[in-house]
Amino acid sequence: MHRQLHLLDRPALEDRGFPPLVFVHGGYINSACWDVSFLPFFQRRGYHCYALDLSGHGRSAGRRELHNFGLDDYAEDVAHIVASLGASPVLIGHSMGAIVVQRYLETASAKALVMLAPVPPTGLAVSGMQLALRQPDFIAEAERAVRGEYTAKTVRVMREVYFSPDVSAEQFAVFQPMVQDESMRALTELMTLSLRLPARKPRIPALVIGGQLDALFAANRLYMTAAGWNGESCVIPRAGHMLMMDPQWRSVAEKIDDWLGVHLGLNRDQTPECMAQIV
Repeated sequence: MHRQLHLLDRPALEDRGFPPLVFVHGGYINSACWDVSFLPFFQRRGYHCYALDLSGHGRSAGRRELHNFGLDDYAEDVAHIVASLGASPVLIGHSMGAIVVQRYLETASAKALVMLAPVPPTGLAVSGMQLALRQPDFIAEAERAVRGEYTAKTVRVMREVYFSPDVSAEQFAVFQPMVQDESMRALTELMTLSLRLPARKPRIPALVIGGQLDALFAANRLYMTAAGWNGESCVIPRAGHMLMMDPQWRSVAEKIDDWLGVHLGLNRDQTPECMAQIV
């Protein structure tokens, strides 16, 4: 039997026959990040939404075994949820979650793929070094955040790394309790992504969205992920890394909704031009 997974199940407010959306969170967090704004938004647009806690995260089983889980284990979590849906979904992954859904798609398919602030194909190493130069206190403060031991400095550093300057104290306070430890095995695999070629990539519509002010993964690297999927890339002005919780979240959600309408033939208005060019 597969590990017990916690799943947020948010049905469409009006069933319009759209494919279900499966949301996969990134590292150091859980599915609650989607439930603040994104899931209600897409429910209202007619989508049945699912957001899972990956193994060892949030309310899913496996917290004690967290550091034993790798990206393939997380991909199995996605496969387990998709198998229960009875319909081919749109996969929406954020940061590490974007890598997880790509790993899942090596042996499966989906209606479409949306990747938000994805870990670049080159892995974490280069981005990590750049972040260390800009925010030398990040590692120490992130460790405090994982333990829930927030100081004023912890709040400042975590806000600067994960969010845009527009985030309010109240918005960041919602994010704080979601932060948790991440699997060392998964992080090690993310460091060496460039050393592993994907087994296969299905030909499906793909969209890559990043934030102009993302301190973790620079917006000018989005093309690398998009090119690998022959997909479209878009940068949201003034947005940070946590695109689904940032004050600019609505621009992100509307871009996804418009794009799905065009590429899946959902009888929506035509997709507007991307809000900004890649910088």
